[in-house]
Amino acid sequence: MTLHFHSFDLRLKHTFTIAHDSRDVQPTLIVELREGNLSGYGEATSNKYYGITIESMTTALESVRTLVEGYAWGTPEDLWERVYPSLQENPFALCALDEAAHDLFAKIQGKKLYETWGLSPDKNPITDYTIGIAPVEKMVAKMQEMPWQLYKIKLGTDHDLDIVRELRRHTGALFRVDANCAWTADQAIAYSHELKALGVEFIEQPLPAHDREGMRRVYAESALPVIADESCIVEADVDACAGLFHGVNIKLTKCGGLTPARRMIARAKALGMKTMVGCMNESSVGISAIAHLLPLLDYVDMDGTLLIANDPATGVTFDFGKVLYAEENGTGARLKA
Repeated sequence: MTLHFHSFDLRLKHTFTIAHDSRDVQPTLIVELREGNLSGYGEATSNKYYGITIESMTTALESVRTLVEGYAWGTPEDLWERVYPSLQENPFALCALDEAAHDLFAKIQGKKLYETWGLSPDKNPITDYTIGIAPVEKMVAKMQEMPWQLYKIKLGTDHDLDIVRELRRHTGALFRVDANCAWTADQAIAYSHELKALGVEFIEQPLPAHDREGMRRVYAESALPVIADESCIVEADVDACAGLFHGVNIKLTKCGGLTPARRMIARAKALGMKTMVGCMNESSVGISAIAHLLPLLDYVDMDGTLLIANDPATGVTFDFGKVLYAEENGTGARLKA
């Protein structure tokens, strides 16, 4: 088995703005594992908020090259356990490697990845489409450019309710809102009642991750369910979110890949919490990996490929929110020539 890296600058169709970041280009690293004539692909994007760069990921992965290339092939979970001690400080790099291992493992078996897990896609949830923060007329234009049945609205401004009121005038679609840590407990509780009346399904990460007492109040008093994002990074966070959130949004890049994500999903379900997986503006490589978790999820935010203009890969596609798997085995992802 050999290890290869491919880096790309993904151009976003629109400036992507959330409460603590704004960008037009998203650098990404695609990891390839080759075994004979088969290749498995995984991906992780750089992230300024978490201090992750393309260089830090490649450096981390070079540190385990000998281990990976000399590995007597077992399962992706075995490989994850072997490299975790060296890569635990860079979960983004670990994620890209883990996704590639799962893709290759399924291809070796001649199956789609979800089939290797004994899952059926019959009741998969649909994905939302994200509307980033912008002048409200531009947010409306984004919705009109991409008619969808489910939108995720990024908030964290001084006029959040006005934004949702105006967007509601232009569509009957279901809304979700994501404050990215920007609100206080009082704001979240007060906003929740009008947001519910405006057709919002849930609120994602209303408060800063450290505000546990505030979240305890919001959990008890909000008119809408609340879903953890920044408060749920690694496996131990799932238990810590119980009693503070009604569900968790798991990001593969933050937790270290498909292997820990599946454990986090199982634990959240055991605690009676809703399960969601989100994306980080990945190309079709990372988005296709997420797709195979769909049978385990209540919600999903995997619109990354819809937000970029120069996808370097092919994989899953979408039909008005419904995820369509590629014909290829594994995750279905393939780099373009």
